[in-house]
Amino acid sequence: MLRWLVAGMTALAVGAGVLSASAQTPYPSKPIRIVVPFGAGSSTDTVTRIIGQALSAKLGTPVIVDNKPGADGIIAANEVKNASPEGYTLIMGTNSPMSAGPNLQVTPPYDPRVDFTAIGHVGNFSFFLIVPESVPLKSLGELVALAKTKKLNYGTGNTTAIVQTALLAQMLGIEMQHIPYKTEPPAVVDLLSGRIDLMLVSYSTVASHVQEGKLRPLLTTLETRSPLMPDVPTLKEAGHPFLSVGSWTGIFGPAKMAKDVVDKLGQALTEVLNSPTVREQLTKQAFAVK
Repeated sequence: MLRWLVAGMTALAVGAGVLSASAQTPYPSKPIRIVVPFGAGSSTDTVTRIIGQALSAKLGTPVIVDNKPGADGIIAANEVKNASPEGYTLIMGTNSPMSAGPNLQVTPPYDPRVDFTAIGHVGNFSFFLIVPESVPLKSLGELVALAKTKKLNYGTGNTTAIVQTALLAQMLGIEMQHIPYKTEPPAVVDLLSGRIDLMLVSYSTVASHVQEGKLRPLLTTLETRSPLMPDVPTLKEAGHPFLSVGSWTGIFGPAKMAKDVVDKLGQALTEVLNSPTVREQLTKQAFAVK
């Protein structure tokens, strides 16, 4: 009986030691997953992969990008909301899932202020009004004239484009048919083929097609011209007010994450965003780092 009691106490002590060691394991001790609310090849995806690679080197663990497009980012956000708060499942949350998504629903699927932990602001995307080479338009004025003779259709891949294009059409006094997509890349495929006539889209999704002459930018919604497309005028230069609807992104985790984990992630993110190499890579995507 004594031998069994001693053996049982030893087992309990060993178990407690294992639990203690586990509780003290420094973060991170396994791969980190960043969920992206848009598809592969989208601007959010591109930015996340640049940052994820740098975070992986900084934190000494793999950072995996996991694309979960659909429902204006709500699908991705819900997955992260319901994840363990240990800090191994995060989201690159844009204004689509973290602002527009919950506010445009009759019954909000979550409260971004309560159901998530903010890690850090990353920056802002740049948007351009693009038409395919097959559409004979070279200015905003020509677009307005054409839209008054035929009903044009436009694609969108996120809530920023939905709101900006609707405001632009209202501002210009034209009506167009809206064709929504889950994410930008499939909309760009249809833009290239001529199935849609125009699109407000973030730069990196269309950069190569613009450079090849397959797509033509008519204007930017930025306040000033982009150095990446210096010949493309701003909306103000085209004779209209600036559209103040922008597109931001930041990294979030589930609610109730430990402060030391949040601090470590936040510090790593700050150092990565201050890296000249990372900033140069993001600038080439017309992405404005915070």
